[in-house]
Amino acid sequence: MSERFVVIPVGRLEEANNRVTTDTVPGGRWAGNGNDNIVAQETAAAAAVHILEYSREPNKYGDGNPQESSPFINSSDLDRGNLYDGKNMALFEEEMDSNPMVSSLLNKLANYTNLTQGVVEHEEAENNEGARKKEIKSPRMGTFIGVYLPCLQNILGVILFLRFTWIVGTAGILESFAIVFMCCSCTMLTAISMSAIATNGVVPAGGSYYMISRSLGPEFGGAVGLCFYLGTTFAGSMYILGTIEILLTYIVPNAAIFKGENGGESEAMLNNMRVYGTCCIILMALVVYVGVKYVNKLALVFLACVMLSIFAIYAGVIKSAFDPPDFPVCLLGNRILLSRNYDVCAKVVIEANETVTTKLWSLFCDSPSLNASCNEYFKMNNVTEIKGIPGLASGVITDNLWRDYGPQGMLVEKKGQPSISAPDSEFTSPYVSNDIATFFTLLVGIYFPSVTGIMAGSNRSGDLKDAQKSIPVGTIMAIATTSFIYMSCVILFGACIEGVVLRDKFGEAVSGNLVIGILSWPSPWVIVIGSFFSTCGAGLQSLTGAPRLLQAIARDGIVPFLQVFGHGKANGEPTWALLLTAGICEIGILIASLDLVAPILSMFFLMCYMFVNLACAVQTLLCTPNWRPRFKFYHWTLSFLGMSLCLALMFICSWYYALIAMLIAGCIYKYIEYRGAEKEWGDGIRGLSLNAARYALIRLEEAPPHTKNWRPQLMVLLNLDSEQNVKHARLLSFTTQLKAGKGLTIVGSVIEGTYMVKRPEAKQSEQNVKSAMAAEKTKGFCHVVVSSNLRDGFSHLIQSAGLGGMKHNTVLMAWPNLWKQQEDPISWRNFIETVRETTAAHQALLVAKNIDSFPSNQERFSNGTIDVWWIVHDGGLLMLLPFLLQQHKVWRKCKMRIFTVAQMVDNSIQMKKDLQMFLYHLRLNAEVEVVEMHESDISAFTYEKTLVMEQRSQMLKQMQLSRNEREREAQLIHDRNTASHAAISKKVDAVPDRVHMTWTKEKFTAERNRNREPAGIGVRDLFNMKPNQSNVRRMHTAVKLNEVVVNKSQDAHLVLLNMPGPPKNKCGDENYMEFLEVLTEGLNRVLLVRGGGREVITIYS
Repeated sequence: MSERFVVIPVGRLEEANNRVTTDTVPGGRWAGNGNDNIVAQETAAAAAVHILEYSREPNKYGDGNPQESSPFINSSDLDRGNLYDGKNMALFEEEMDSNPMVSSLLNKLANYTNLTQGVVEHEEAENNEGARKKEIKSPRMGTFIGVYLPCLQNILGVILFLRFTWIVGTAGILESFAIVFMCCSCTMLTAISMSAIATNGVVPAGGSYYMISRSLGPEFGGAVGLCFYLGTTFAGSMYILGTIEILLTYIVPNAAIFKGENGGESEAMLNNMRVYGTCCIILMALVVYVGVKYVNKLALVFLACVMLSIFAIYAGVIKSAFDPPDFPVCLLGNRILLSRNYDVCAKVVIEANETVTTKLWSLFCDSPSLNASCNEYFKMNNVTEIKGIPGLASGVITDNLWRDYGPQGMLVEKKGQPSISAPDSEFTSPYVSNDIATFFTLLVGIYFPSVTGIMAGSNRSGDLKDAQKSIPVGTIMAIATTSFIYMSCVILFGACIEGVVLRDKFGEAVSGNLVIGILSWPSPWVIVIGSFFSTCGAGLQSLTGAPRLLQAIARDGIVPFLQVFGHGKANGEPTWALLLTAGICEIGILIASLDLVAPILSMFFLMCYMFVNLACAVQTLLCTPNWRPRFKFYHWTLSFLGMSLCLALMFICSWYYALIAMLIAGCIYKYIEYRGAEKEWGDGIRGLSLNAARYALIRLEEAPPHTKNWRPQLMVLLNLDSEQNVKHARLLSFTTQLKAGKGLTIVGSVIEGTYMVKRPEAKQSEQNVKSAMAAEKTKGFCHVVVSSNLRDGFSHLIQSAGLGGMKHNTVLMAWPNLWKQQEDPISWRNFIETVRETTAAHQALLVAKNIDSFPSNQERFSNGTIDVWWIVHDGGLLMLLPFLLQQHKVWRKCKMRIFTVAQMVDNSIQMKKDLQMFLYHLRLNAEVEVVEMHESDISAFTYEKTLVMEQRSQMLKQMQLSRNEREREAQLIHDRNTASHAAISKKVDAVPDRVHMTWTKEKFTAERNRNREPAGIGVRDLFNMKPNQSNVRRMHTAVKLNEVVVNKSQDAHLVLLNMPGPPKNKCGDENYMEFLEVLTEGLNRVLLVRGGGREVITIYS
C-alpha cells in the first residue's frame, strides 16, 4: 500500500460540490470568470479531502553493492587490533576497518595497482506585428506547369550556352561525361531527399531554408539558409554576367566602352562587364521593385526561349549528319588562328596571274613582299582550312574523347595535324589560346551551377493542387530530363564539332560566333537571342527569389541583426532585402568573370544540398513519429551518399572556397546559437542529441568508470530562505571553481509541503536557483523537489538524482553554522543523516565550513597555499581536489601542501620519502610535511570540554522531554473534554461526575509527577555526572589535531581535512557535531572530505 493516501468522505464531497454548483446561472454558465470558478472547485475539493498522517519505518539506504576491491580500502591482511588503541586517532577508530592510516598506505605503496572497474506545432504562433495579410487566391497548378517547367527553366541556363562546349572540348568526352554524371547524381539524390522532406508536411515560403531549419534546427537552418541566399544572389550575378557577355561578344561587339590594344583585350572586356553589369543590375532591381507580377508574366516567355534553343540544338545535330553547316576554321600547322586577323585562309593568292601576299602574310612577315623576313614557324608550316562542324557522321568523336588541359596562354592545337616546331614566342597574338589555366576541378566548379535550380518546385508548394504528389514527380522528372540533355549534349558535341573549335571559348576562330550557335538550326541567332533572354530571365528570377528567402529568414527572428530585412512595402514586397541583394550581387559583378563567380555559388548550393540530404538521413534514422513522408522511394543510405557526394564536390571544385563557405556557415551557426532567438521546432538535431545521450547512458550503465576517468560528479545540496532564494551562493561559486564546466553538476534543493500546494513555489525556486547558477557561471542541472520534510527530500535527491550512468558520485553541502543556536535538533540531525546516507550509497561527501568566506569567481589569489591534512586514506579524493581547484584562475597561483600524521611507532623520515615518491608517481606538485603526534596524557581542558558537551546534551534531552510533557498534558485535557461532550450528547440526564470516574484529579496529578520524576532526578544529577571515556578519547583526538592543524595551516587559503564518520550509535549524534566543531575551530575556510569507498586517483597512465 502506498505510504501516502487520501480519504475522501463521499457525503462531504457531494456537499462541497453542491456549494460550488449553486454559484452557477440557470443557463449552465458560471456567474464569475473562469479563474474564480477554478478556485471555487479547488476550495470545494480541499474541503472534502482528509489527508491522514501516517507512520513509516526508517528507510534503508545504500545501493547494496560491495565496495571496490583495493589494496588500500577494505584490506583484510592488516592486524589493526593493536595499531589504533592509542588516544590520538580515536576520532577515526570506527573507520579504520575500511579506511587505513596513511602510514599503512605508504607501507603498501609497492602493491598499488590500477584495477579495472569492472509540438502544438513546436512552431510559435507568432503575430506578425498584428498585421493581417489578405488571402491571395492563386491558381492551383498541376505537376507540369507548377513544378516541371519551373525546374526546367532554372536548371537549363547560362552555362549550357556559354561554357558547355568549352568544357567538353577541354575535358574530353569521357571526363566531361564523368563531370555531368557526378553533378546530376548529386542533384538527383538531393531531389529524392528533398521529396521526402517536402511530402512530410506543408512547405511554406522559404523552400529549402524552411525544410532544413525545421529538420535540423534554427542554427543549421539559419546558417544554411543564409548560405543558400548568398548562392542565389551570386547566381544572379552569374546570370547578369552571362547576359552582358552574350551582348558584348555575340550581339553588339561594337558597344564596348573600353577597347583593348596590344594584348589588353581581356582586361578591357572585364571593365566593360563591370560597367554594363552594374547598369543591368540597377535596371533589373527597378523592375523587381516596381512589380514582381511582370517578372512572373515574362517567365513563360523566358521558358519558351530556353526550350526553343534546346530544340534548335538537336535539330542542328540531326542536320549535321547529312548536311553540316559551313563554318571553316584556319590552321597554321596545328594551331588555330583568330578569324579577325585574316580575310583569306592562305599565305598568298593568285590575282591576275600574279602571286599576291594576304593579310595573314603581313601578320607574320615584316613586309608584303615575297622575299620578306617571316616568322620561322610561319615559313616552316602550311596553312590549312578545315570544317569547324564536320558533322555527326565525320568520326571526329574519336579525336575528342580525351582531355586537353593546359596553363593560361597555352595555344589551342589540333591533335594529329602535322606541324614543325619552331621558336616563335614573340608571335602569340594571332592564335587562339587559353584565357585561364584549365584542370578537372576547375571545370567541375564552373559546370555545377548548370544543374542547380531543383528547389523551384518546392518553393511553389502553396500554389500546387497536390504538392505532396507534384513536387517529387515534377522535380525528379525535370532532373531526369535535364540530365539526359546534358549527357546527350556531351556526346553529340564531341561527335559533331571539331576539337579546336570546342576549346575556343569565345568563338574567336569562327568569326566571333557562339560555338553552340553555329551547330544549331536554322540559324546561330536562334541560340544567341534565346540564350540572351534566358539568362536575362534567370537573373530576374534570382533577384526576385533571393530577397524573399532573406525575408523568410528575417521574419523567423533567429538572426537578430537581419530583422530589419523582414519589413517591406505594404503589399509585403521585401524592399530592404532587395536592396541588400542588389548590393551583394554587385560584388559578383565587380569580379566580372563568369568563370570565377561560378565556383563561389557552387559552394553555397552544394552546402545547401548537403544539409538537405543530412536532414533526410537524420529524420529517417531517428524514426521520429512525425516522420511520415508520402514519398516512399527514399532511404537513408541514398541521403548519406548524396551528402557525401556534395561534400566531395565542394572540395573538388575549390578546397579554399569550401573552407571559406564552411567558415561563414560556422560563424552564422555560432551567432544564432548564442545571440539568436530560442526556437523549438522539433528538429532532428534535438532528436539526434537525445538518441546519442540515450546510447551513451546505456553504455555508461554497463560498468562503473575506470579510476583514470573518475572525476567528482557533484550533487550540490542548497538551502533556500523564506523567499525561496539561495542562502549560500558561494557554494555555487565553489562548485564552478571545482568543476570548471566539466562533468556532471546537479544542484538540488527541497521545499517542505505537498507538491499540489507547493508546486508554484517549487517552480519559482527552480528559477531562482537557475538564476543563481547563471550568475555564478555554474553549468549543470537544477532539481527542486517538494517533500513532507527536509530529511526525506534530501534523501530522495541523494538516491534518485541523475539518470543511468550519469549519476552523481559526490555530494557537496554547507556546514550548518547555527546548529548550536537552534533549539530544534532537526537541522543538525538532518545533516548527520545525510552524512550517513552518502556513506551508505558509496558517495563521496564534501562539507564546506564557513562557506560565505570562500572566494567568488572574480577574486584571484596571487599566492598562498591549499593545505591537505591526510589523516586516513579513503580513495585519494583529498589529493585530487586541490589539483582540480588549481585548474581554475581563482586558485591557480596557490601552492599545494600535504600534511600527514605520524604515530610513535612510525618512521617519519621514511614516511616523508615514501609520500614524496607517491606524489611524484601521481604527477602532483606539492610540498610534503610529516607531523609527529606524541602520546600525551589527556588534559584537564579535554575533560572539561567533554563534560560541558555531555551536560549540554543531557540538558537538551530534558528540554525536549519537558516539551513532550506539555504536549501530553494538553492531549489529556483534550481527551477529557472530548469524553465529557460525548457523554452529554448521548445521555442528557446522566450525572456529570460520571465523566471523571476514569480520570480523577488525583490520578492526573500522580501521573504528572511520575512523568516528571526522571527529569527532576536528571536535573539534580546534572552537575555530578562524569564524562564518558569514549567521548573523552574522541575529544582528545579533536583537540590535539586542531592544535596541530591551526599551528601549521592557520594562514592557508583553504584547508582540506578528512571528515570522520558519525557514530554507529545514534545516541551520540549531538556529540559528533561538537567533535567536528572542535576539530575545525580557528580555521577560516575548511573543506571536510569523506571518500566514497573507491580509488579515484592512480599512478598509472
